[in-house]
Amino acid sequence: MQETKKKIKQLLGELDGLLVAHFYQKDDIVEIADITGDSLELAKRASESKKKLIIFCGVGFMGQSVKILAPQKDVIMPKIACCSMARMISSEYYDKSIELFEDYGIKKETLLPITYINSNAEVKAKVGKMDGLVCTSSNAKKIFDFARNKGKKIFFLPDKCLGENLAKVNDLNSAILGQDSREKVLNADVVCYNGFCSVHQLFTPSDVDFFREKYPDILIVVHPECRPDVVEKADFVGSTSQIIAYVNSLPLDQKVAVGTEFNLVNRLRSPIDGKQNTFVLSSTIPECPTMNETTLKDIVDVLQAYKNQSAYNEISIDDEISKFAKKALDKMLELS
Repeated sequence: MQETKKKIKQLLGELDGLLVAHFYQKDDIVEIADITGDSLELAKRASESKKKLIIFCGVGFMGQSVKILAPQKDVIMPKIACCSMARMISSEYYDKSIELFEDYGIKKETLLPITYINSNAEVKAKVGKMDGLVCTSSNAKKIFDFARNKGKKIFFLPDKCLGENLAKVNDLNSAILGQDSREKVLNADVVCYNGFCSVHQLFTPSDVDFFREKYPDILIVVHPECRPDVVEKADFVGSTSQIIAYVNSLPLDQKVAVGTEFNLVNRLRSPIDGKQNTFVLSSTIPECPTMNETTLKDIVDVLQAYKNQSAYNEISIDDEISKFAKKALDKMLELS
């Protein structure tokens, strides 16, 4: 493994490349990355980097975001893994959703679409064309504050849980398109697309009850992609970066159960005197399968191919799609 890491560093130096990894990647990849972070942080820092070559360890939409924001850069991915949530909303499904709104008597012009960053470039472009914007879990509150002042019905996609949780925090009525009745959709301030994160769906209210019963003083920390009935029971709700900051601010002996991806939770805090004070809020291992596809060998292989001028897994986006997707992403970054 050390030889492989050494080879990666050598190739990065030769190619003037920047190795970027999402927090949910495996430990050996996070340890060697030049930049680690959540979706927002990685999109900003990678696109602002002076390096021309970006090697992105994550899922496909993340590499796309960097390419949209910095089209002059070469963006390659060791594995173009696909986020299951992002796959739930396609350009075609987006159009069908707008058609359903219009069947209900809700004109397209009265909608303000907000797409979670976990969506592909085509969907972001459709949102941009409707003067909508992108959000992440770390800046979603600011985006919602902006959206509320527009006086339009918010169409939030693709994560219904994040949409419902944001609506609740803002004292707004929400509904799920295609699941709730026409009347509920008509009366809702926020209408959510019926998508979700397969990992964060694993956490349940009974998991929270189990840990509170076992450790009465424990703190429950969850990601806002979790179900609303789980979020209601939590002591703290935040993005991956916010979760890390919060847990690191706690006394080392404070017990905490965290509802997000296993690799991140496992790295948060080491045991003290052999006693574990940080727990995964689940009876099963909530590991994102696509985030865990990338290996050190994949990084070596993709760098070597790029060096040999036979690049693969390079991100490219149609100019028209990139133009409107950038419009939605730029609006997010301005508000952030």
